[in-house]
Amino acid sequence: MYQDLMIAGFGGQGVLLAGKLLAHAGMIEGKRVTWFPSYGAEIRGGTANCTVIISDREIGSPVVPQPSAMLILNDASFVKFESRIQPSGNLFLNTSLVMRPSSRGDIVRIEIKANDIAEELGDIRIANMVMLGAFLRKTGVVTLDSILNALKALLPPRRHSLLSLNERALKCGGDVCAA
Repeated sequence: MYQDLMIAGFGGQGVLLAGKLLAHAGMIEGKRVTWFPSYGAEIRGGTANCTVIISDREIGSPVVPQPSAMLILNDASFVKFESRIQPSGNLFLNTSLVMRPSSRGDIVRIEIKANDIAEELGDIRIANMVMLGAFLRKTGVVTLDSILNALKALLPPRRHSLLSLNERALKCGGDVCAA
């Protein structure tokens, strides 16, 4: 098993947290992982992306020039990174913010209105969890239980009141992808 992906959006959308959760969940399951963050100097509102690799064998490099999957949370990231995804790759798009058509016919476009779903759940900040839930359902790279355990480990105790909301967001994203 080998899964690489890029998650991209703007600072404040939880891009790096989503990647860190995947990597931590992979470690919980005894897999080999890398998490490679990248963000602009502006942080909130600036660009942010990370690559994650989860594998059952040794990983040679954390650099992923052509990921097999992408989670794109905003339009600027779509414009910047769409060309990098591998042919036949899974492109998960937050179509609440990315409304333009793909310029490629050789990839699988998976549309999730993540911001809209997050707003319906009561907090726009969980759009990243909606996207992550869709990715988990489609790929099965780690279990939802491992992600929830990673969330408990990574969130500071003062934020543990948000665990159930994040779990609902993950499940809603998975339901969209299953439909």
